[in-house]
Amino acid sequence: MRHRVDGYKLGRDISARRALLRNLATSVVENERIITTVTKAKAVRPIVEHMITLAKQDTLHARRQAASYLQTKDSVKKLFDKIGARFGQRSGGYTRIVKIGPRKGDGAELAMLELVGSELVKRAAERAKRKEERLKAMREGKDEPPAE
Repeated sequence: MRHRVDGYKLGRDISARRALLRNLATSVVENERIITTVTKAKAVRPIVEHMITLAKQDTLHARRQAASYLQTKDSVKKLFDKIGARFGQRSGGYTRIVKIGPRKGDGAELAMLELVGSELVKRAAERAKRKEERLKAMREGKDEPPAE
C-alpha cells in the first residue's frame, strides 16, 4: 500500500529524478511552456507553482531559495521580474496541463505544461509587432514619392 506516499518515481533513481525535475522547472520558467509526458508534467507542476509563490514574495531569501533550485540566473531573474509580477493578484493555479495525444515514436501520452496567461502575453506581443510593422510601412510609403 502507498498510504501517504506522494510524488512520482519516473523510473529513475533519486539524483536523476531531481535533475530531471530541476531542468523541467527551469524550462517552464524560461519558455513559459513545455511539451513532455503527462506524468512528468504532473510531477513538475507543484514545483513550478512553488517557484512562482516564491517570486510573489520577492524577498532576498525567496530569491536565494529559487536560485538554489533553478539552473540558470536568467530564469531566476525572469521569474522574479516578470512572472512574479504577472501573478501578483492570483492566489494559486498558475499552470495548466493540456493533453496533446500520443507521441509518434513510443506512443507515450504527451501534455503541454504552460503558465496561465502566457498565451495572452505572446498574442499581445505579436499584435504589437504587427502594428509596428504596419506603422513602419505607412511611414515608408509617405516618404517615397508617388510612382507615376
